Amino acid sequence: MKVDFDILVIGGGHAGAEASWAASRLGVRVGLISLDPSRIGAMSCNPAIGGLAKGQMVREIDALGGLMGLATDRTGIQFRMLNRSKGPAVWGPRAQCDKYKYAAEVQRLLHTCQNLTILKGEAVEILVDEHRHVTGVVLSDQTRLSCRSVIVTTGTFLRALMHTGEQKTEGGRVGEQSARGLSDCLRKLGLELGRLKTGTPPRLKRQTIDFSKFEIQPGDAQPAPFSYLNEYPSESRAVWSPPLPQVECWLGTTNPDIHELIRANLHRAPMYSGQIQSTGPRYCPSIEDKVVRFSDKPSHQIFLEPEGLDTDEIYCNGISTSLPADVQSEIIRRIPGLENALVLRWGYAVEYDMVWPHQIRATLETKLIHGLFLAGQINGTSGYEEAAAQGLIAGINAFQYVTTGQASFTLRRDQAYIGVLIDDLVTKPPIEPYRMFTSRAEHRLLLRNDNADLRLTEIGYQIGLVRSDRYDAFVRVRDTIAQTTDRLKQLRCDGTSLFDLLRRPDRSWNNFSELLIRNGVVTDPHTAWRIETQIKYEGYITRQDKSIQRLNQLEDKLIPADFDYRQVVGLRNEARSKLIQFTPRSLGQALRISGITPADVTVLAIALRGK
Repeated sequence: MKVDFDILVIGGGHAGAEASWAASRLGVRVGLISLDPSRIGAMSCNPAIGGLAKGQMVREIDALGGLMGLATDRTGIQFRMLNRSKGPAVWGPRAQCDKYKYAAEVQRLLHTCQNLTILKGEAVEILVDEHRHVTGVVLSDQTRLSCRSVIVTTGTFLRALMHTGEQKTEGGRVGEQSARGLSDCLRKLGLELGRLKTGTPPRLKRQTIDFSKFEIQPGDAQPAPFSYLNEYPSESRAVWSPPLPQVECWLGTTNPDIHELIRANLHRAPMYSGQIQSTGPRYCPSIEDKVVRFSDKPSHQIFLEPEGLDTDEIYCNGISTSLPADVQSEIIRRIPGLENALVLRWGYAVEYDMVWPHQIRATLETKLIHGLFLAGQINGTSGYEEAAAQGLIAGINAFQYVTTGQASFTLRRDQAYIGVLIDDLVTKPPIEPYRMFTSRAEHRLLLRNDNADLRLTEIGYQIGLVRSDRYDAFVRVRDTIAQTTDRLKQLRCDGTSLFDLLRRPDRSWNNFSELLIRNGVVTDPHTAWRIETQIKYEGYITRQDKSIQRLNQLEDKLIPADFDYRQVVGLRNEARSKLIQFTPRSLGQALRISGITPADVTVLAIALRGK
């Protein structure tokens, strides 16, 4: 063995960056293996962070002490809060970023981690001992690195193949190689692999676009940061402002003429010609897929989004495609405003290997190999945010594994969207790239983007990932919210407490501002808004808490990892087969497995009580 590490992270995408950040800051020696270290943190597709449900996850990552929110705030060039027409529970923060500055900022943040070493190379083999414990990694140049845990975060690079029409090129991203050897290694270790597909649209040259034919889409007049460090009140600033200049995006549409062109060339589309056999993301389809699946729609939206301040690249959000270049060229020419647009890079689809996630635990450790963790698209997810969330959890658990011998950190579905994401992966393995939506979270009224710190920062502090300066700022805000809420219950107006008055939809903080000031209740506007939002949701959350308590009784009933389901009398054969396949962590998780009924869980509970 040439170099000794505690943890090796394979892959430097959003999952790998977050895993490396978490594990190294917790105090163990981490090596991050990347095919190209200059591409760590690269935004392969849309240069944006957040969105509906995704933005909530980024806030949760930040509340736990992760890096994605910090990097986004420093490199965002347009901030928007989505879904403002609905209640705050489903608002989703989103930021268009300068993709080159974003990657540079991620790399800068990682270089502040004293326990982290970045290594250039391709991992081709994961070494395990006779007891199936991880012992090291072999690179393609035969360098051997010893370690006690490995986190695989290979994104779209495992046996990656890019498609543009009939043309096929090996690689997980334009200009970058494919990781070939690791797939065979994972199969030899006993893991069952699958294959998925994703895609990206063409990029256009800014100077060749007639933006007057598009609708301007500005950002928010008062941008909201992703990181709580930038949100908490401080003496040095009254309101946070993005450090980079803010830009506009533009909105346009396709038309029936374009749709006819696409239909006439479907035989040349890899997804329809049989050239691609794998499944793509249903909720982020290619333009050819939209035209086929939504044949009654005369148009689809197109968003033109700058990829950075110092580049002339424009990202065409909405027309992801793998059609041949000549067809893409004609599609673009028929969009008003793009008649003379120069294409800098054609759209393409990429196929890649993944591991079916019924083979991992909620800690993201594989069930077959001790100390081997998987995070990101290798688990069947799509999106930067889903990857980063898994990377953070994998980094925390790999740290626990190497320091205590046991990975145990999980989040419940009522605690975080991150908990929903991972629970869905391990109980309902995706047949297509998994994308987070607010509709997937049954407790979404509780899992708002404004209260992620109240839900998770204490947990991050107890783990050791949240530093004291962040925690002290959090405690000040948390105590202000609690003390002010108590004061509102005491103050009365016309015989009714201000707390009860603020619960009404037609009343707001501003209605009582003079009364509050006279009684010494003074706080910054954002904290006041948080208090008001919490009060308005209080009744719904109280009812939801009762449901959560009932469900948590099942979550607390843990199932031993070596439990023999074949010995359970009265269990249906289908249920027995599912339980053996998924090996759920608790009775609650067992109940969420597709095909398991409440009656099956009752039989299982009786068997566990007997043991």
